[in-house]
Amino acid sequence: MNLQRLAADMATMTEAGHNVIPKKAIRASHALNEAPAYGSAFSRGLRLDLRGITILLISGTARVDEQGRTVHVGDFGAQTWRTYRNITALRGAEGATWKDVVRTTCYLRDIERDYEAFNEIRTQFFKEQGLDPLPASTGIQAILCRPDLLIEMEAMAIFETDRG
Repeated sequence: MNLQRLAADMATMTEAGHNVIPKKAIRASHALNEAPAYGSAFSRGLRLDLRGITILLISGTARVDEQGRTVHVGDFGAQTWRTYRNITALRGAEGATWKDVVRTTCYLRDIERDYEAFNEIRTQFFKEQGLDPLPASTGIQAILCRPDLLIEMEAMAIFETDRG
């Protein structure tokens, strides 16, 4: 272990006696606003840097715009495409690509009604990204935080921190 890494590790020691993994909030204000702006207490995502590996944890993301407004009310397909755009902006803000995404969790308000359309869009989107292998994924029916949301997704990306 080099001295610079040792100094960084020592700087993260807490009173509890364990190392804290450095965390940074992920922001993409050109695509969507920060949740606290409309009274919610979470980060759009977190970046964790752990010994040469970066992990991005992207929170449940929907089709809100840069002012936090609901867009595409009632249009499942448009909401899904906007959700992918927002996740793309968040992961891109930290230098990740869709090829770094290892997992998505997809929440649908009405999975019986919308799953077929969701799967078609997801298949097209992942094909356009050239993903092979595909990310691990789970689809869940859920009551979402806003009544006009039809879909929400979260994602996890992992990549080498110091890649060229």
